[in-house]
Amino acid sequence: MRDHETVRLPNPLASLIRRSRRLLAAPLLVMPLLLAPTAVQAAPATPAEMGLYTRIAAVNACISRSAGVEFDKAVGIAGETIAQLILGQHKGLIQQVGPKALTIEELRKGSINSAVIGAYEICPKQVPPEVAKKVQEALKASGTKPAPKGK
Repeated sequence: MRDHETVRLPNPLASLIRRSRRLLAAPLLVMPLLLAPTAVQAAPATPAEMGLYTRIAAVNACISRSAGVEFDKAVGIAGETIAQLILGQHKGLIQQVGPKALTIEELRKGSINSAVIGAYEICPKQVPPEVAKKVQEALKASGTKPAPKGK
């Protein structure tokens, strides 16, 4: 053997890898199936979550009104945001309503109503007088005492 020549020894690991490529590829094919997200049952929105969502909608409506957005548009956007949140996070299920998922139209109606009532409670001066009167009547009819904070 000459001084400048190197002797190649077989690499047992490389040899093993070459022979077992198919075996090594199998876990790579199975892993996506094991790691795929599973269908999780959506939990209905709890009363606490609904209270939070209503508060968020009301605050958004009040901020929009303070920025000069007309009332119907302000509560419409706030209500739509909450409707989409309930549909996306809870699949339209609300604990207080029962086991039936609500449609997006049903969610919109309820969410807009919640935004209107919440805005009346948080920023009554931003609520048009005719709307405030209807809210007072609705709250009175439901046995809930109106509680505007006068901001």
